[in-house]
Amino acid sequence: MPHLQTTAVHQLASGHVLAAGTETVDPSGPIPQLVIAALVGIVVIITLITWLKVHPFVALTIGALGVGIGAGLAPEKAVTSFGDGFGATMTSVGILVGLGSMFGKLLVDSGAADRVVDTLVRRSSAAALPWTMALIGALIGLPMFFEVGLVLLIPIIVLVAKRSDVPIMKIAIPALAGLSTMHAFVPPHPGPLVAVSTVGADLGTTLAFGIVLAIPVIVLAGPVFARFAARWVDIPVPDIFGSRGEDPAHPGREARRGPATQDTASLPNGKSDFTRVISEPRSPSFAVALVGILLPVVLMLAQAVREAAAPDAGGAWVGVLDFLGTPMIAIGIATVYAMVFFAIGGGMDRSAVAKSLESALPPVAGVLLIVGAGGGFKQVLIDTGIGGVIADAVKDSGISVLLVAWVVAALVRVATGSATVATVTAAGIMAPIAHDLSSPMTSLLVLAIGAGSVFLSHVNDAGFWLVKGYLNTTVGQTFKSWTVLECLISVTGLVGVLVAGIFIR
Repeated sequence: MPHLQTTAVHQLASGHVLAAGTETVDPSGPIPQLVIAALVGIVVIITLITWLKVHPFVALTIGALGVGIGAGLAPEKAVTSFGDGFGATMTSVGILVGLGSMFGKLLVDSGAADRVVDTLVRRSSAAALPWTMALIGALIGLPMFFEVGLVLLIPIIVLVAKRSDVPIMKIAIPALAGLSTMHAFVPPHPGPLVAVSTVGADLGTTLAFGIVLAIPVIVLAGPVFARFAARWVDIPVPDIFGSRGEDPAHPGREARRGPATQDTASLPNGKSDFTRVISEPRSPSFAVALVGILLPVVLMLAQAVREAAAPDAGGAWVGVLDFLGTPMIAIGIATVYAMVFFAIGGGMDRSAVAKSLESALPPVAGVLLIVGAGGGFKQVLIDTGIGGVIADAVKDSGISVLLVAWVVAALVRVATGSATVATVTAAGIMAPIAHDLSSPMTSLLVLAIGAGSVFLSHVNDAGFWLVKGYLNTTVGQTFKSWTVLECLISVTGLVGVLVAGIFIR
């Protein structure tokens, strides 16, 4: 499968940087000037976002142009460099984010997400509920953005906690762990995607490693930590949703046809009074919904396995497998599948499908601009020669590249509160170093950046306030539950990456 790569950067013995494999780029100024420009630029970006409350897209643009000019590039060259990086990143990532957002919207509006959740919950005992909720969080988090997945999960969390008499933290923490872990480690989320593109990692390999790493991370940060969180934060179930029919996460519910029916599900501890009114009897079956969620993952993983097992294989079947496993094609096929089997199969007419697809794009516009600006910032670092200086410093320090990547992402995350900004910034800084790594190590580098990008969620993170508001916790209780959860995901992910790095070179 072709890598999602941007400009390759090669260190030469002469100290020059080779961009795109053909053009030698001299450092734009003395090394002290380059280092100072990079540090000041990062500080400016963080200050604009945290203190002046400037949108990250504007902050990254200002910071990138400032770094370029401060490092000695002519102003017009700095603008050109930023534009090249922006365009390259949007080419490789923008299409995938757009298609992924459409798929997630159809998953919600068609009732397919409902079907998966209800089927898994009703088959779980009280002891198994935390594990089931972790699985639900991971499945919902696989194709959807964090904020969308959170809005979808909260009513489920509240309802299950009410009906099962299980403490809400034992329900909420595993679900949030599954959702957040997938957001940090597994493409096609914007963070992992832009990191894959920026450092030139193989998407299939990164996807496989990310899923394997996510399993122990979700177990430790989810069901295991939930036992402690339930004791530390003993709160009543918030009374924010009286029934699933009031769930604001399902605007597509009204677009589906059919008379109302009743669905009674038996939950643990003898609870069998969970009755909800379903207005979409034609909603997709559990099997259809699950196939749609896993379809792009299977296609990309199949191509990655083929490439690893038979890299020199030829023939028509190899061409077909490589085509289907291309990220844009895999996610595009999943989106078409969702249109046919989720939406139309769920009773939505053509106008409702079109409206759902259209409404999926505006919420991700800001994310796309941030991702593109991060790519522009990365390209400025390369074209000034700063990337080569950073690469040399890291290689000469003897410190693990994976640890450095995690620290850089974690520092930006703590300062800005944005996992996406942390990912694109850290990926841009680490891109020159990635060229000297093997393909598997480059994928681990992406995962190290992803782990650092979710470290220590606190008051400057929108997710912190979303969780606090939905669960009706105090600031202190949110720190003891949500913030600790994010730190566990981050640190456990780092440990997993470092252990894998011992055996993978």
